[in-house]
Amino acid sequence: MDKSKRTFCRRYFFRQIGKVVESFGEGLQEAQQRLAFDEFFESYESSYALTLAYPDDILIETAHQHGIDTEGREKNEIVKELFEKHGGYGN
Repeated sequence: MDKSKRTFCRRYFFRQIGKVVESFGEGLQEAQQRLAFDEFFESYESSYALTLAYPDDILIETAHQHGIDTEGREKNEIVKELFEKHGGYGN
């Protein structure tokens, strides 16, 4: 039996397993970052710097400039969408 084929298959298999494990780790890290991002905007206390400290009129004007609807929405929801669309999470 040709051992070089067996060695090739074994190396290929371990390389593929390594890629799967690496991809899983990256996916897990991304999920943890997304969870932390979502938790940041869950309350006004956690997102104070971007919500309560930001003047309402400037926030509304900025949101409208970026095509974000503000009618009937909480301030932290508007800031989260603005952050996601323009320079925030995932960009």
